[in-house]
Amino acid sequence: MTHKARILNPLNSRPFARFLAITSGMIPALLAATLALTGCSSVKTTVDKGPITARTFSFLNMGPRQTPSYAEARKEAHAMIQQAIIKNLAAKGVSQVPAGGDITVAYIVILGNNVSTTSLNEYFGYGPDAEALLEKVHKQETQTSEQRGYFEQGTLVIDILDPKTSKILDRRTISAQILRNLPMEQRAERVQSIVDQALAPLQIAH
Repeated sequence: MTHKARILNPLNSRPFARFLAITSGMIPALLAATLALTGCSSVKTTVDKGPITARTFSFLNMGPRQTPSYAEARKEAHAMIQQAIIKNLAAKGVSQVPAGGDITVAYIVILGNNVSTTSLNEYFGYGPDAEALLEKVHKQETQTSEQRGYFEQGTLVIDILDPKTSKILDRRTISAQILRNLPMEQRAERVQSIVDQALAPLQIAH
């Protein structure tokens, strides 16, 4: 999904791979949940309803989708993100199952620079929430940011859902600047670090 209202220089598939190269020198920060934005001010970047009882989880299944021309780049990005989530939740005593988990995990990657914002949302779902998050991050990065030089930034939003109601039990949002041209091993390490920091406050009960 691309935020069309403010696109001046649309991104191609390369930023999805670039997101995986997060610099270790940048301290990731939670997006401010109180940012005001006309039209989608109600969207929350953090949700915490307390400890979640779960032993298994499944990733959100969006069903059959048309494969885009840059599917390989997306496949690589999803593989790294999902592996990082699997490893983090396993350490909390929650293992992945193909379907029917106690909880459902959904996530969206939002990538942007000074003028444009796009998202990788195959495992987040379609609807007003995804669009509102995209618009909110776009406003923060391109309209309220004090940065004047060129920048590229990635934002990861992870939702823990009740599979019966699809209600959000926990949402964690984290962002960091992007560093290009890191070796694949270092990319995976940075993605794991980002996911671990995002899910650090998540409380699991058994």
